[in-house]
Amino acid sequence: MVRRVPLILVSAVCALSLAACGGGAQPPDEPAPTETHGLHGSGSGSAPPAQPLRAGERFVDTGLARPFTPDPPGDDADEYRCFVVDPELTDRAFLTGSEFRPDNRAIVHHAIFFRVPPDDADRVRAHDAATDGDGWQCFGDAGIGDDPAWVASWAPGGGESIYPTGLGFELGAGSLLVMQIHYSLLATAGKPGGADRSGIRLRLAGGDLTPLRTTLVAAPVELPCAAGEHGDLCDRDKAIEDVVRRFGAQSGDMVTGLGRLCGGAPDPGPTQSCGRRVTRSATLYGVGGHMHLLGRSIKVELNPGKPGARTLLDIPTFNFDDQAVRPVGEGVTVKPGDTYRVTCTHDATLRQQLPALRKLPPRYVVWGEGTADEMCLGIVLEAPGR
Repeated sequence: MVRRVPLILVSAVCALSLAACGGGAQPPDEPAPTETHGLHGSGSGSAPPAQPLRAGERFVDTGLARPFTPDPPGDDADEYRCFVVDPELTDRAFLTGSEFRPDNRAIVHHAIFFRVPPDDADRVRAHDAATDGDGWQCFGDAGIGDDPAWVASWAPGGGESIYPTGLGFELGAGSLLVMQIHYSLLATAGKPGGADRSGIRLRLAGGDLTPLRTTLVAAPVELPCAAGEHGDLCDRDKAIEDVVRRFGAQSGDMVTGLGRLCGGAPDPGPTQSCGRRVTRSATLYGVGGHMHLLGRSIKVELNPGKPGARTLLDIPTFNFDDQAVRPVGEGVTVKPGDTYRVTCTHDATLRQQLPALRKLPPRYVVWGEGTADEMCLGIVLEAPGR
């Protein structure tokens, strides 16, 4: 399957949801993280009650029709699996909120929901039917070609998403959703982690609402092995070969593509940045940041270094288990020619502090889709400008 780098940016990521934020961050000078920090605990837990429906809204529950047991290829610990879910829409609706319900929290690393328009529904159903087992493997994106819109998501720390009144992701009558779940067996020491039957409660409304969209801003990751670490994978080229072995050629394209998009190959080091020029006017409603277990801090800025520059998100002590998108307040707008910039700092010494990573061979870390790899991603929730 051929994928373009911008398409990979849409989903070679762990996703976030617009929800309240918890605490529990590990400051950089704190002792080693606990056994569950960064591994999203275990058990199913219990979700808080849903917020009341607003005028014109209704709930629709959907998800896996039967339990699925992930089986990553070879000795890998990560599997990305995509499933068709049907909200059974007979009329146009707007997704005004959602609550993903992870069933087996010990292995569910993230979930992203992509919109399938009505005229593409039969093709996606046929793709599903032609694939052995439930769903299909989907490293990098939804695995259905084109560029499906990202309309809902969850990662550790996310809860119920409720978008501001009058806003939502548009879903035409007959639309489907592709649910991508990243299963990680790191918390189960690479052994079978059991079955999962996750689902989602959709908050839907009729009428004429302002459509939302998701914009992603990614930066490279170029993190050498820590002082005192040695091994074949401390060589950058061999580390990239290993990422390609595990996730396919598009993962290598992502590494080189990010360097090209961000002004050339970055110098190795813990901190990397990249900007993305705004091409469409928009009003901002939420901003989030995503890294993996070696993440220390992340920042998303608007027009850095220019008059009127604004920090949209600043997390000086990143906590993998608190990845909810933060509201940005009222009246934040962007216009063509503005620039978003994301900056991430990673720390290779955390590899020896986290039990799940300590047993893995040290490596030069680049952008990769596994929990033991890394990412640097800013997520902006916005509506078209009027």
